[in-house]
Amino acid sequence: MAANTSMETISKVLETQLLQTAKIMEEQLDAEMEKMDKPDEDELEVLKERRRQALKKAQQQKQEWLSKGHGEYREISSERDFFQEVKESKNVVCHFYKDSTMRCKILDKHLAILAKKHIETKFLMLNVEKAPFLCERLRIKVIPTLALVKDGKTKDYIVGFSDLGNTDEFTTETLEWRLGCSEIIKYNGNLMEPPFQNQKKHGTHFTKVDKKTIRGKTCDSDSDD
Repeated sequence: MAANTSMETISKVLETQLLQTAKIMEEQLDAEMEKMDKPDEDELEVLKERRRQALKKAQQQKQEWLSKGHGEYREISSERDFFQEVKESKNVVCHFYKDSTMRCKILDKHLAILAKKHIETKFLMLNVEKAPFLCERLRIKVIPTLALVKDGKTKDYIVGFSDLGNTDEFTTETLEWRLGCSEIIKYNGNLMEPPFQNQKKHGTHFTKVDKKTIRGKTCDSDSDD
């Protein structure tokens, strides 16, 4: 009888100790989880400082772009200006146009919008009649033509509207998508889904040129203005 009573007492003691141990472990686990969910003041300060530095760097980069003429769609007056502009900026879109070509005016409207949206890229326009040497070297024969220049080299061309759905009614989003395909702007959409709805009917045709210097040879076009 005494032995049974002793065993029951020991069992209760062990059960109590197990419960206490489990409670302590649970409290410790809760404390660790709370600590993970709520960083201490030092960690918060580190995160805030990183955020401040990132914002400061982004603002400095923005000001640098603006000082180089980014953020607006500008006309340049000579071939010399062209070479200077592409030398200063990593990403440049240059519209080679003629006043008498209506499609150039259509393109102007969309480029003016994108220049303000994508300040990471410089948007320019150059009258082909003022740049005969440059047009010959780039073999620009179709008007309008967009030369997409990255790091001083022509990465790609958009010739006419064939890449934009083959229509004068293309949207700004369509042109933005096409520029994004060439990585000349930071595009946040899905490159696998062109915005124009008549994609299946017309298809897309790219006149892509890889790693050709702006002073070197580029692709020919079958059509003239």
